[in-house]
Amino acid sequence: MGGFGNYAISFSVICVLAGGMTLFGFGLRNGGPAVMVWGWVGIFAMTLVLGACLGEVTSVYPTSGALYHMADRLGGPGWAWLTGWLNLLGLVGAIAGIDYGAASFIGAFASLQWGFEPTPENTMAIFVCVLFLHGLLNSFGVGLVDLLSKISVWWQVGGVTLIVGTLLLAPGERQSPAFVFTEYYNDSGISNPLYGAGVGCLMAAYTFCGYDASAHMSEETTRAQKAAPWGMVHAILWSGIAGFVLIVGMLFAMESYTGTLGTATGVPPAQIFIDVLGTGMAKVLLLVVIVAQFLCGNAETAAASRMVYAFSRNRALPGWRTWSRVSARTENPTPAVWLSVGIALVLALPSLYSPAAYAAVTAVNVLGITPAYAIPVFLRLRAGDNFQQGPWNLGRFSKPLGFIAVTYVVVLTVFFCLPQAYPMQVDNFNYAPITLGVVLLFAWISWITTGRKNYDMPTPTRTAEEAAIAGGMV
Repeated sequence: MGGFGNYAISFSVICVLAGGMTLFGFGLRNGGPAVMVWGWVGIFAMTLVLGACLGEVTSVYPTSGALYHMADRLGGPGWAWLTGWLNLLGLVGAIAGIDYGAASFIGAFASLQWGFEPTPENTMAIFVCVLFLHGLLNSFGVGLVDLLSKISVWWQVGGVTLIVGTLLLAPGERQSPAFVFTEYYNDSGISNPLYGAGVGCLMAAYTFCGYDASAHMSEETTRAQKAAPWGMVHAILWSGIAGFVLIVGMLFAMESYTGTLGTATGVPPAQIFIDVLGTGMAKVLLLVVIVAQFLCGNAETAAASRMVYAFSRNRALPGWRTWSRVSARTENPTPAVWLSVGIALVLALPSLYSPAAYAAVTAVNVLGITPAYAIPVFLRLRAGDNFQQGPWNLGRFSKPLGFIAVTYVVVLTVFFCLPQAYPMQVDNFNYAPITLGVVLLFAWISWITTGRKNYDMPTPTRTAEEAAIAGGMV
């Protein structure tokens, strides 16, 4: 990959047409327009700080292992083990969230086109098919991933422009600026408005995940010490701008709050399209969103498979000999690809029984991957002046921005471990912190039993400058 290809895969994984659209209804129920807009701005700003701090560490350690490799170099094998398991949970949780969201939109399109009933069982069947296609596409090598990620960039930019432009240029009344920027609404049962607004920020926090894909693909990127951090930060920046335009445009166009939430399609954005543009054009826009989500899931599968491959290469996963194999024909970690989609399937299975499970799956993504982002930044702060900055760095702003980033992640992690609705029941239970706890318990047990004996992180044999000349391979 070149620099643009590296940027493209993170931009594809963030995908505002995935996170911003699949959790649009969640945002309407948990804080309403005010939280959707200003929560997006706040999370975007904090993510940009966190991504820049992580990019600085990536510039020094550009490898497929990415986060856990950085943690190993800065803190030792114990920190690497913890970071690797958190990163793995977040990445496969992202596959589950993205692909299940795509399945929901496919079901909505099929409902409009053929009268298809988007029941949980039917949505799950579509989800399995989407997962299988992503496993298949990611088995052909990085060249196809690179091509699809580049297509995804332009598809997303064009898609956001088409959706917002079409909605706002269509005849009809529009919501007022006061509604879009100040209206607060919450039907989660949470009486405290600050708590309710915090839960509503899950839409933005989930969307701004996965930009570490640039780091995971660095061993396949030329001049990775500069290209990977650059790709990471610019993916966050342009996604933030595009997402703001999309959310504001959708809110201005929305005709009925209750009608949008109660849509028979099961997908609130689809109802906005229908109300403003009619069924025919609504189907066209749904197809635009579905393609963007499909490309997003494909890029996320690529990033997750590189993490699984690298972690297995260091003997950290059970069955590591299998998952660290690379196809001689495609030079692709094919077994790691299929393990990634398999775990994603398991994480999404509760969606068959709980309407709130999708929000929990997205919270699994946030709770797994966001702390994994913060650990290398924290360890870099702990290293102080002993940390030797790479060619892409923050200079004198490194330490203050790093402190802000770590504090933000601590607050965010605690918040998304809390209940998302009251009174708590089986159908609205937030199982994300339970999943996180199980993974951390398994990581601890596996570390004290076999991990400390088997885990092996080879020492790089080349300097950073030599690695840059050789194309970013460490």
